[in-house]
Amino acid sequence: MPDPVPKTLACGATIYYMGLPLEMGPLPTFIYFSLSGPESLSLHPYNQPATFLEDDALRVMSISLPFHDDYDRRQVMRIWANEIRDGNDFITPFVELAAQAIDELIECEVIDPEYLTVGGLSRGSFIASHLAAREPRIKALVGFAPLTKLNVSTSFKELHETPIIQKLNLDFVKEALVKRAIRFYIGNRDIIVQTTACYEFVRDLTDMTYEQGVRSPPIEMVITPSIGYKGHGTPTESFHDGANWIKTQLGVQM
Repeated sequence: MPDPVPKTLACGATIYYMGLPLEMGPLPTFIYFSLSGPESLSLHPYNQPATFLEDDALRVMSISLPFHDDYDRRQVMRIWANEIRDGNDFITPFVELAAQAIDELIECEVIDPEYLTVGGLSRGSFIASHLAAREPRIKALVGFAPLTKLNVSTSFKELHETPIIQKLNLDFVKEALVKRAIRFYIGNRDIIVQTTACYEFVRDLTDMTYEQGVRSPPIEMVITPSIGYKGHGTPTESFHDGANWIKTQLGVQM
């Protein structure tokens, strides 16, 4: 598998990508968040959604999540918690920068704006969901073991009364996700991000979408037997199925 190619944009974001050269013009695109940009696309098992898409006529891109370029991935959630405890909203500026990167890549005819999807793993799914809420041109969102509510995650359990927590929870942006195609995969006993929290988010978003006139909301939650540490793992079959779902959303034949 080739190394991800970095490209620094005028907006200041550095993207990493796999697939056909950028010079070949706009293509369907999947932006995937997991860890740092290079790790998201190359480090097993976190990169599996990217791996399952690399041979198709599309582009897979990533941007390093906050603090992941400078710290060990196993320490970052503690850093996130410390920043939030101190009242620092680093999520919103990051999402805004990612949205600016999308604008630039569409303008430069790298991304086909009609076929743009995002996804992520755990904390990366949290960021991908915020980006989908921010950018209406994103047509579909896939999340694996998705973090939906910071205040119930074990990484933030001591911060449940911190005001910024409520502002950053996905409940705060769910209205912007109405009518979007969404599929979440999660274990039936995920203690880290809480299976129940994921279900409540999907249920509430589905109800909101239905109330806005969509009789069959395109919002799915796939529950599988939990694996890994505290049930927070994702089986290869889920990654593969999610990648195939993204292909369908992008109009890529399987």
